[in-house]
Amino acid sequence: MNTLKADIIIIGGSIGGTIAALSAAKMNKHVILTEETKWIGGQLTSQAVPPDEHQWIEYFGCTATYREFRNKVREYYRQNYPITEEARNNSRLNPGDGWVSRICHEPRVALTILQDMLAPYVSNGKVVIYTEMKPVHAETDGDYVKNVTVKNTITGKEINLVGDYFLDATECGDVLPLAGVEYVTGAESKADTGELHAPLEASPMDMQPITHVLALEYIEGGNFVIEKPESYDWWRAYKAPFLEHQQLSWYAPDADTGGSKPFRMFNDDEGLGLWEYRRIIDPSLFQSGFYEGDLSLINWPQNDYWLGSIIDVSEEEKEKHIEGGKQLSLSLLYWLQTEAPRVDGGKGYPGLRLRGDVLGTDDGLAMYPYIRESRRIKAQITIVEGYINADIRGDKGIKQFADSVGVGCYRIDLHPTIVTNSFFYAKSLPFEIPLGSLLPVRVKNLLPACKNIGTTHITNGCYRVHPVEWNIGESVGYLASFAIDKGVLPQEVRENESLLQEFQTLLQKQGIELRWPEIGAI
Repeated sequence: MNTLKADIIIIGGSIGGTIAALSAAKMNKHVILTEETKWIGGQLTSQAVPPDEHQWIEYFGCTATYREFRNKVREYYRQNYPITEEARNNSRLNPGDGWVSRICHEPRVALTILQDMLAPYVSNGKVVIYTEMKPVHAETDGDYVKNVTVKNTITGKEINLVGDYFLDATECGDVLPLAGVEYVTGAESKADTGELHAPLEASPMDMQPITHVLALEYIEGGNFVIEKPESYDWWRAYKAPFLEHQQLSWYAPDADTGGSKPFRMFNDDEGLGLWEYRRIIDPSLFQSGFYEGDLSLINWPQNDYWLGSIIDVSEEEKEKHIEGGKQLSLSLLYWLQTEAPRVDGGKGYPGLRLRGDVLGTDDGLAMYPYIRESRRIKAQITIVEGYINADIRGDKGIKQFADSVGVGCYRIDLHPTIVTNSFFYAKSLPFEIPLGSLLPVRVKNLLPACKNIGTTHITNGCYRVHPVEWNIGESVGYLASFAIDKGVLPQEVRENESLLQEFQTLLQKQGIELRWPEIGAI
């Protein structure tokens, strides 16, 4: 087995892992970045989820590199696509005009931009990327990780990776159990966290659902009906005990009422359309005839899969639920094509066409399921509901941390969980990312760089979104590099006031905001 060495080993090419590699390379560190799928970029690419962002994102509330990424996406469309003059002159160009985000765009474009941002450091050898590599083993010595072994998912070849620091940037926190890092999963109890909306008893397997995203094109008058999925009849009849409606329907769980809320296929005067929700190409923004139809990414309440976990279960159980999630998404498509009630009284939209090429796959599904909830480190600071829930904080305003290493903002948004089927939605105040939430309680040279930081089940519901994960990865990349340069541990950076101030100054010089202006809740 080959052994490779670098200053920083990053396991997982998620958004956080990718940007951690970028920030470490900017600090002149040698980085090895591994990724389980063919694409780096996580939520933006292999999971095919357009950015979930707050309302002030165009002006503040994200890092300079995240803003650079967004600007590069828009410029890519201006330079390479035949967009209309009106679209070209729109400084806030949204290629899909989707209503979930101010910049709904194709996963391949996100991949291109991320690769371009890393390209100089790949060229000079500071960043080496290995795709289709999965962590399978780790060795430790006391409170230190010595090495992590990754295995090629195609060939089975293994590589032993040795470094000063290891960053777990996998979508599920997969390095944590391998390295014996203390972590939690699922819902903590009220006694554990003191949170108002935590359950009385902890439920480690009660996590948010995964979703297998589909890429679809809609061509009016077309007929692209897929073969009936194997599990279609089961899903067609399925109605969860906590739902007032069937899974395959125009209804979705309503966190405000605990009941159901109706949707339609397309936006109209009578209701909100799901098709435009995560639409990534709006043909009206491009020259006439360039696109045959709209392109949309299908990540709807109807294909949330809550029948089981893929974390901390056997490989057989994991694969069962991965396949189950795929069957649900394909069953949703078949229902949309053949049985979904139309406003005009008809049934089905046979003009929906699977576009696997948009996602780099043959089956039309994203390379990896959308992961809303990861393993989470037991951290020096755990971010709890009282820090961010707008109703709880009242006039106390934004919670500030002396050790802030970034900012974020999103509503607390928990989809129906897989054990208790609990779901929760609450307004939140803009929040900070404390350095203490990035530091494990014991292990010294492993850091989280994705959704696996010290949040709770509840607060994970707003720290999991794109710009926040980007900020986490970027700050962690700088933290590991800073610790190497200073000859100290990350824990010492937080404990030593002068080191902390020096590190925060570094972050600010790199365009990472540490504080919010006084603004309201969302």
